[in-house]
Amino acid sequence: MSLKVTEKFAAVPGIVGLWTMSGFAYIGDLATLAGQSAHVTFVGPFEGQRLRPNRAIHQAMAVGVEAIPIISLITFFVGLIMALQSAYELRRLGAMQLVAGTVAISILRELGPLLTAIVVIGRSGSAFAAEIGTKKVTEEVDALRTMAFDPVAFLVAPKFMAMLVMMPCLTVWADFMGIVGGCVFGVTGADFTIASYFQATREAILARDIYTGLIKSALFALVITAVGCKEGFSTGAGAEEVGRSTTAAVVTSIALVIVVDLVFTSLFYFINPT
Repeated sequence: MSLKVTEKFAAVPGIVGLWTMSGFAYIGDLATLAGQSAHVTFVGPFEGQRLRPNRAIHQAMAVGVEAIPIISLITFFVGLIMALQSAYELRRLGAMQLVAGTVAISILRELGPLLTAIVVIGRSGSAFAAEIGTKKVTEEVDALRTMAFDPVAFLVAPKFMAMLVMMPCLTVWADFMGIVGGCVFGVTGADFTIASYFQATREAILARDIYTGLIKSALFALVITAVGCKEGFSTGAGAEEVGRSTTAAVVTSIALVIVVDLVFTSLFYFINPT
């Protein structure tokens, strides 16, 4: 029995090494796909490759415009909850005037970009994986190659363009709705007027709080698009594999978005705090 336990412990370094190598290989695949999409989008037109603006506009409608209602609802109530929670503690300290700034900074730096990314992952990241996975199973991807179409240019680049434009726009809207949610509590439960609440918000935030959130939202767009499309292209044979790819796209995207968020929050506010 002890020998078996020893053998299992001895295998742990190999398993960890295998997972590490697989993780780096996966990230390499994502970087390759994102690089190919960026090349098609920004360099391709100068090399005679045709962009597909109609497909990009269609994707932008699906990714951005159709997501506005759910993002508005979620971020409004999150802003309201943030105001409630912060007011509970700040009232004990006699610092209710800090509610507006606390909510605004939390929304702009973290919750706005992150909640927007999670909603887009659930709506669009999964849809990317399902769409491309279905085309892979039905051999439409192979048919594109047979007809001399680049699948990345035809399927991925329009999604890449749409996400890169719409994610920052959605984040700005999410930030606004979160601050409005906080304002509702500020006016009804914290003795603010609408004007004084937004004045306190303006005094609390810096330009850095805004642009760091927008930069993170653009990075999240790259991650979501790359993971969703990569999982779609990795779909195996059979309809059940489409479901597996969709699930993997959602789970992996959320995990990587949080890791990217951690890395760039550390970079913006701790490694380079000025």
